[in-house]
Amino acid sequence: MNNSFKYNLLVCGGTGCTSSDSEIIISTFKEECKENNIDKEVKVTRTGCFGLCELGPIVIVNPGGYFYCRLEVKDVPSIVKEHLIGGNPIKDLIYKETIQDDKIIAFDETPFYAKQNKIALRNCGVIDPGEIDEYIEHDGYKALDTVLNSMTPDETIAVVKDSGLRGRGGGGFPAGLKWEFTKNNESSQKYVLCNADEGDPGAFMDRSILEGDPHSIIEAMTIAGYAIGASKGFVYVRAEYPIAVTRLQSAIDVAVETGMLGNNILKSGFNFELEIRLGAGAFVCGEETALIHSIEGERGEPSYKPPYPAESGLWNKPTLINNVETYANIPVIFNKGAKWFASIGTEKSKGTKVFALGGKIKHTGLIEIPMGTTLREVIFEIGGGIPNGRKFKAAQTGGPSGGCLPESLLDIKIDFDSLTSVGSMMGSGGLIVMDDSNCMVDIAKFFLEFTVDESCGKCTPCRVGTMRLYEMLQNISSGKAVIEDLDKLEALCHVVKSSSLCGLGQTAPNPILSTLQYFRDEYVAHIVDKKCPAGVCADLLTYTVIEDKCIGCTLCAKNCPVDAIEGSVKKPHIIDVDKCIKCGICVDKCKFDAITR
Repeated sequence: MNNSFKYNLLVCGGTGCTSSDSEIIISTFKEECKENNIDKEVKVTRTGCFGLCELGPIVIVNPGGYFYCRLEVKDVPSIVKEHLIGGNPIKDLIYKETIQDDKIIAFDETPFYAKQNKIALRNCGVIDPGEIDEYIEHDGYKALDTVLNSMTPDETIAVVKDSGLRGRGGGGFPAGLKWEFTKNNESSQKYVLCNADEGDPGAFMDRSILEGDPHSIIEAMTIAGYAIGASKGFVYVRAEYPIAVTRLQSAIDVAVETGMLGNNILKSGFNFELEIRLGAGAFVCGEETALIHSIEGERGEPSYKPPYPAESGLWNKPTLINNVETYANIPVIFNKGAKWFASIGTEKSKGTKVFALGGKIKHTGLIEIPMGTTLREVIFEIGGGIPNGRKFKAAQTGGPSGGCLPESLLDIKIDFDSLTSVGSMMGSGGLIVMDDSNCMVDIAKFFLEFTVDESCGKCTPCRVGTMRLYEMLQNISSGKAVIEDLDKLEALCHVVKSSSLCGLGQTAPNPILSTLQYFRDEYVAHIVDKKCPAGVCADLLTYTVIEDKCIGCTLCAKNCPVDAIEGSVKKPHIIDVDKCIKCGICVDKCKFDAITR
């Protein structure tokens, strides 16, 4: 913090908090400080995401690391007068887990933060992404200066290889090897691409890095350009990320103005240009060849490989593609050393991994953990466990391409090879937690519906195969399947995996195969017993009133949209199964658990 300020207020400016009026909170803090004549003592900084997104809007007051959460504009005057002027933090507005034995601890000592190791997210929630000076104060562009003025391209690539960094976009291919392959393909023009087209449901890792630390991506891509001999780069980001796009473009403009990008960067003689290309939100464009075609102005469809992009990519020139998180690690690797980075994680999975933690879990948000951290640690320590007294059932890693892991695998280490060995995958970093109220057949159907919608349709196994898989799941969830269909379902999964053109189709069956492997009993219950054990699949539900629990309060009848519930006041009610549309409103409204399904 600048020593000229008594306090530094870090206000989250990520998408989540912005949607909850954090911009108004920022302006209100500035106005209140000015009115109280302390504006020269207080710095109000708009930052990127702090991670605990469910608690937004978030404001951290330094010194002390006081973590104010779920703030409203009306709370600002009180914080200014009582905390900033009076020196008395307002406990009622502070994150409850920072209050221990009536004392307030710094937020980074709480379970959510204590086990994290932020490398890719190191500047998110720390600096103003719109101020290049703040990035430079945190070692920004130091790595670029070192590389351009004291290292050869081969030496640069050697550092990336020695670090053991693997691509964070899902495949886990060694980043240094990809850089080397691209460098070794001679051409008068080469390109560096950044894949910022994360499309997994609930994933926002790349978006948060672009929003909170855009200069780190610019610096890393420029280093990559020098290493492979490229003079041009593109960041392919979905148009649905307006804040990320705006901040990245602003950072590019400032980098050019200050000599960190453009011609003769840092007086090294190296030239590198960077542009943004907007995607329309197609999941398949996360596949590298589909992404390339989209940048070229063509339909976003994958190509047969080989040739790989390192040999013939954008406009048939050698092209390097990494995703946002992969690039975010690059400056730190050069600043702290390959050996330092390789000391974190496991033997074959070095460094950390960023996850978007969501679902049935107490603390939802963005986390960054060392590779090798167990699923149990993430869910029950960092994530705070399952809320509402429910029981953990499964964790889905890797988005639509991943698998669902049961309670028996809670102690598995989170790394590329361990997850693959049990039928899941790292993916780009989605981690969805499910409890005993989730139906695993319904979960598999949800992800298959997504991949059916997102398939580009170029290859028959994906275009037709995923639709057939989805139809089979529909039959199971509606009670129309027979037990032999499970063998057919599994067989078709393997056909789609082995014959689809790109990663979308090749991994689409994973949610089905993993749930068949670990939750087969639920499939059997749907088919044989014609029941959904979790009470989710509407076609298999029958709503019944438990007479000795029903007190005749009439709340269920009043809320039934089709008047399917009859009964007198203080008398047990009856549900007409022929009228019932199985909407579940009666169950939600009943305060006495008197209705079963």
